[in-house]
Amino acid sequence: MNQKKPFVTLEQVQEIVKKYPTPFHLYDEKGIRENARRIKQAFAWNPGFHEYFAVKACPNPRLLQILKEEGFGCDCSSYTELLMSEAVGQVGEDIMFSSNVTPAEDFALAAKLGAIINFDDITHIDFFEKIAPFPETMSCRYNPGGDFKIENEIMDTPQDAKYGMTRPQLTEAYRKLMSKGVKHFGLHAFLASNTVANEYYPVLARLLFQTAVELHEETGAHIAFINLSGGVGIPYRPEQNANDIMAIGEGVRKAYEEVLVPAGMGDVAIYTEMGRFVMGPYGCLVAKCLHHKHTHKEYVGLDACAANLMRPAMYGAYHHITVLGKEDAPCDHKYDVTGGLCENNDKFAIDRMLPEIDDGDYLVIHDTGAHGFAMGYNYNGKLRSAEVLLREDGTTELIRRAETPEDYFATLDVTGVFKK
Repeated sequence: MNQKKPFVTLEQVQEIVKKYPTPFHLYDEKGIRENARRIKQAFAWNPGFHEYFAVKACPNPRLLQILKEEGFGCDCSSYTELLMSEAVGQVGEDIMFSSNVTPAEDFALAAKLGAIINFDDITHIDFFEKIAPFPETMSCRYNPGGDFKIENEIMDTPQDAKYGMTRPQLTEAYRKLMSKGVKHFGLHAFLASNTVANEYYPVLARLLFQTAVELHEETGAHIAFINLSGGVGIPYRPEQNANDIMAIGEGVRKAYEEVLVPAGMGDVAIYTEMGRFVMGPYGCLVAKCLHHKHTHKEYVGLDACAANLMRPAMYGAYHHITVLGKEDAPCDHKYDVTGGLCENNDKFAIDRMLPEIDDGDYLVIHDTGAHGFAMGYNYNGKLRSAEVLLREDGTTELIRRAETPEDYFATLDVTGVFKK
């Protein structure tokens, strides 16, 4: 069976747990920085290229700070994500605000920070007008409907997505915004999630480039940037091939040269909003085996649960598991790897072939750097774990402490019942 190699060893974990008990999410600073530089290299052909990291994927200010140091901006979709971005020094057009069903206070803060606002719906234009003046640069989100296909393979179904405007609405929105004084426009679309196909971005880019040319011809609007959003995925399964970001960048460049340049639009900047590809492989959940259960199946019970990593319970998503110290042992035991929630779907793996696991063993659950800790919750009164950064020099840094019972009760303690 193919295996993934964790970025942390048993010896390192044994040292880390002396300060930070399991479970915790661990992040690899070296891997994050190296990946950020590859992304910038892949799109270096476009002078205006800018990656706006999707904050929702991993909302931790220390990690946002690292990405800022690497030249990335922030893609925000809520009031608190805007506040977090501001806290690490991201302001102005280093923030892209792409939201939906947006409260007035969110638009107001985005406008105050000078963020590029990306309208999800044409009705938001009139809504925004009551909140803040229109800046010179704004963007609109496109939903072409139908199925999104690559070589006749359906990648996703935009027609079922709640996001974005129809094609006729885009033209109307541009004209309306031009009448409000907007001078520079962006075009944005997210049409498929977690694609492990080098063709996704180039096919999406060609669609958006052609649409941008049409919009320019119809309205005379200056298209300043095209935002390919996210959707570039990672290989959660060890047998999957990873996306080649250099090939992806080259595919987008080719479409750019074939569509935009002949239309006299060779000044368009390319933006991306990747979360999973930027951070996913560079985070893991470290947990300890607490119990074994021998009934109709063989169960391994961890001190982590779905409250720490929701994707397997929510989507049936695969996350690879390494038993630290037993990387070379045969995977000859079949387990359900579970947490302690009172829900039967609280399982990190079902019928997974692994080395024999003993109580006290440390397990690494891979690829939790995006939509891992971020999707945590407090069901059953479970407390969210710490987040720890493995620095480039091998030392560790606590970048979020673990929750305490006092944290859990803080919003309930309106009468002082739980105060000590």
